[in-house]
Amino acid sequence: MSWAGGSFGSRAQCVLAPNANMMTLDGTNTWVLREPGARRSVVIDPGPADESHLSAVAAAAGEVGVVLLTHHHFDHSEAARSFAERMGCGVRALDPAYQLGSEGLGDGDVVSVDGLEIRVVGTPGHTADSLSFLIPAENAVLTGDTVLGRGTTVVAHPDGQLGAYLSSLDRLHALAAEREVESIWPGHGPVIEDALGVLDFYIEHRRERLAQVESAVAELGPDATPRAIVEKVYADVDPVLWGAAELSVRAQVTFLNLAD
Repeated sequence: MSWAGGSFGSRAQCVLAPNANMMTLDGTNTWVLREPGARRSVVIDPGPADESHLSAVAAAAGEVGVVLLTHHHFDHSEAARSFAERMGCGVRALDPAYQLGSEGLGDGDVVSVDGLEIRVVGTPGHTADSLSFLIPAENAVLTGDTVLGRGTTVVAHPDGQLGAYLSSLDRLHALAAEREVESIWPGHGPVIEDALGVLDFYIEHRRERLAQVESAVAELGPDATPRAIVEKVYADVDPVLWGAAELSVRAQVTFLNLAD
């Protein structure tokens, strides 16, 4: 499926960064949000320090009220500080190391800019500082890397934790089941119109993978290396992605040990 960004709902424009690879899919989605008729916008995940991309974001954004980060990974956060300084605004993030200005960001916060309301939902697991942003007026949620527009995400052990990630999926699923969320605007890949269906798939996929890892450990023995488990459980996955899969296996094994 081809993906190039674009406009969504009445308040969102996705500017696709030119950093496509096996991990970022088509590239990082930088989201520009603005209340209809408002003067200022909100920019989420400015992405890499690529001048052509940042110029395109600036052109779409106009005057920027604030920059928000879904999490600290480089492909989302690299340009956040320089872009905010260029636009004369601050950066709000859960991790203080990525903030610019005095305001942080955390679960339950509400960010308001010229009538636009963004509700912060803590969704740790992919990383410890992962946040999602609910746009009530659009029944949409920006998920960063917690839910991708294509495929599934990596729980980046040791920063990421599987138990936290499963709880985050359950939290997003509850929002979708209550019809507060109908579409997902991800950090990579295309927009998802069926939020509930995708979250059902994500939760079931994690359960299946966890069962496969548990079975592999039982077969290979408790001293099996994460790579050996990857080669058994992820045999259907391109070996180029086995390094990322190994991070997820480490998270799964840690989770199983804690569960015991």
